[in-house]
Amino acid sequence: MRNLIIEPTPKTPKVILNADINVFEVSGRSIPEDSVGFYRKILDWIDEYSKTPNPSTNFKFQLEYFNTSSSKCLLDLFRKLEKLAKGGQDVSITWCYDADDEDMAETGEDYKALLDVSFELVSI
Repeated sequence: MRNLIIEPTPKTPKVILNADINVFEVSGRSIPEDSVGFYRKILDWIDEYSKTPNPSTNFKFQLEYFNTSSSKCLLDLFRKLEKLAKGGQDVSITWCYDADDEDMAETGEDYKALLDVSFELVSI
């Protein structure tokens, strides 16, 4: 399976989806003009990955800011990971946030409450 690496821009996050070394990360700012278009590549990659996933999958999110349309796309991404977990796979999500950023901490709590998958909040 091909890896998906997207370099960050001022409006889009860095994305590393590398099943070979078991690294799955999204970090930075997510305010693309076309959130659905940007996240479509990631969602498609997860669909392909789900056919032959690694024994364990931990997705790390370390976003400093994201807009409303990105939040919907993130929920879609989380739902795909939740589906993978419900299929019997070992899947977890790590939501990293700056210790001073109460909004991002609360957002992580909100996502955690919506999902039935291992979801850890980590203050950095």
